[in-house]
Amino acid sequence: MEEILDILFDTLRNAILITGMVTVMMLLIEYVNIQSQGRWFKRLRGSGTGQVLIGTMLGLVPGCVGGFAAVSLYTHGLFGLGALIAMMIASSGDEAFVMLGMIPRQTLVLMVVLAVVAVAVGLIINLFTRRHPAREVCDHDFEMHLCDEHHHDSLGHCDGEGDCPHASLRNMLHPSWRRIVLLLGVAAFIVALAFGLLEHEHDHASDEMSVAPAGFNILDEYWLNLLVAALSLFVLWFIMTAKEHFIKEHLWDHVIRKHFLKVFCWTFGTMLLIAVGLHFFDIASWTSDNVVLLILLATLVGIIPESGPHLLFVTLFAAGAVPFSVLLASSISQDGHAALPLLAASPRSFVRAKLINALVALAVGLGCYAIGF
Repeated sequence: MEEILDILFDTLRNAILITGMVTVMMLLIEYVNIQSQGRWFKRLRGSGTGQVLIGTMLGLVPGCVGGFAAVSLYTHGLFGLGALIAMMIASSGDEAFVMLGMIPRQTLVLMVVLAVVAVAVGLIINLFTRRHPAREVCDHDFEMHLCDEHHHDSLGHCDGEGDCPHASLRNMLHPSWRRIVLLLGVAAFIVALAFGLLEHEHDHASDEMSVAPAGFNILDEYWLNLLVAALSLFVLWFIMTAKEHFIKEHLWDHVIRKHFLKVFCWTFGTMLLIAVGLHFFDIASWTSDNVVLLILLATLVGIIPESGPHLLFVTLFAAGAVPFSVLLASSISQDGHAALPLLAASPRSFVRAKLINALVALAVGLGCYAIGF
């Protein structure tokens, strides 16, 4: 019974840490998008090669923000199929946040490999396909509102007294309950990180990954947690100074209501399943003897246009139970829920893109396994 309680406690602590990191990063991306007035994505143009490079970069952005932008550009005829596939290969959805929290060094290597594969496949596809005709998609998951925009007068001065989203501590004079909850939650997360209350418990299966070279190493868990704490201080600041519209519509309704609970449940459930399996069953032995089957399974699961199920393979790799080739196949095949707008706009395009994506994942995963990678 004591062992079960220890597993539950360690899993809960790790799930809180990872969910906190995911939430902080999502809040930051939401803030950057609004402050840039959405221009980061609206001005994307270029040649076929340029589109593939841009699609790859959008895919590497953690979460589904870049994926939504790439799909929208594709359905509006501004991206070709090669750029769309490049985005889907490079993207790991919300799992990118989780991997940066669990296995930061391996995640950077994974992103480099994904980028190389994405660019190569995208350029090859451009040789055989034409740009998809323009088609409208209504993407409400990550949008700008009128009151998010800066309104300028004839002299180019922004109307700071109107609806423009200027930061001001005056917005704290009458805080809403949403603002208070966000402030308390982020502040508690900062304290927990600063005092090391959420550091991972590494078991024998993952001790090798946790060994860092002597001296300063920004990718060590301790320094990564301090970096996230520093970023969280910035999040704390813009929660205090942002207008109520930004707090409610973007931070609360988008990030917290749509993502927070789902990320926590998937993270906790998957990590608990793996922890129990590793403790009571010889999962590592089974997975080591069935790597090809796991690569196929990871590829098939990746077809699901949703973040969450793919955490199984992330957690298995972090625990040392599967080789890098399984994680690579999973990461190539899946793209979170970034492709959902594509499914709504054109099921045929969705099936074609997912089929190409899956075939690439299977080929690269098996190829890496064959050479012992």
